[in-house]
Amino acid sequence: MNSKEKIDFDRIPRHVAIIMDGNGRWAKERGKSRAFGHSEGAVSLNDVTEAAAEIGVQYLTVYAFSTENWNRPPEEVSALMSLLVQSIEDKTKTLLDNNIRLLAIGDLSRLPQEAAERLQRCIDETAQGSRMSLVLALSYSSQWEILNAVKNIAREAKENKISIENIDETLFSNYLTTKDIPNPDLLIRTSGEVRISNFLLWQLAYSELYFTETLWPDFRKEEFYKAIADYQNRERRFGKTSEQILN
Repeated sequence: MNSKEKIDFDRIPRHVAIIMDGNGRWAKERGKSRAFGHSEGAVSLNDVTEAAAEIGVQYLTVYAFSTENWNRPPEEVSALMSLLVQSIEDKTKTLLDNNIRLLAIGDLSRLPQEAAERLQRCIDETAQGSRMSLVLALSYSSQWEILNAVKNIAREAKENKISIENIDETLFSNYLTTKDIPNPDLLIRTSGEVRISNFLLWQLAYSELYFTETLWPDFRKEEFYKAIADYQNRERRFGKTSEQILN
């Protein structure tokens, strides 16, 4: 029995987030450049996007490029940006054919103009997709996002547009880049690293976490189904007791 056959299609997570890690190590093991690893990682993203849509996931958010990644060697950043531009163009038709819309979160103002324009074009062209939303976290960090939200809330409080007494979890969430996206039910991280790496810190408060040794270029449909099956074996209590959940 493959892992897909173990999945309960009545209990599919609404939102799955993924930290796609291990492209560089995968390439190094094969004597290839890091750029080659990122290229193969793009193939895995296509495969996992298809798998998620097939089983009924509504939102798939992938950590494609963090704000810290800008500090990598210039040649690697350039290769990543070139790959991003090409992948967006290649992906547009596939997303349209599969009724999937593209969204993006992060400090997009830092993207090169060409990449930003092509990204926005794909977002606009796929805006009517209703089967699933693929969310790219680009030039993203959770600390940046939270600080940005705090600044905007403080500014509006100073202008008497909001009352300090009315600031609660719901209001704060509405100032995040994910304000129209539900919090992840499941976070997957590949490559054996066991940390969150500044990704969706606020949104992951009650998410289930799944860590795998598999490097991202080797993470394909079967590995994704394993993660979903594992998630379905968890009891999600959100701070309550097992007895409260059962009742």
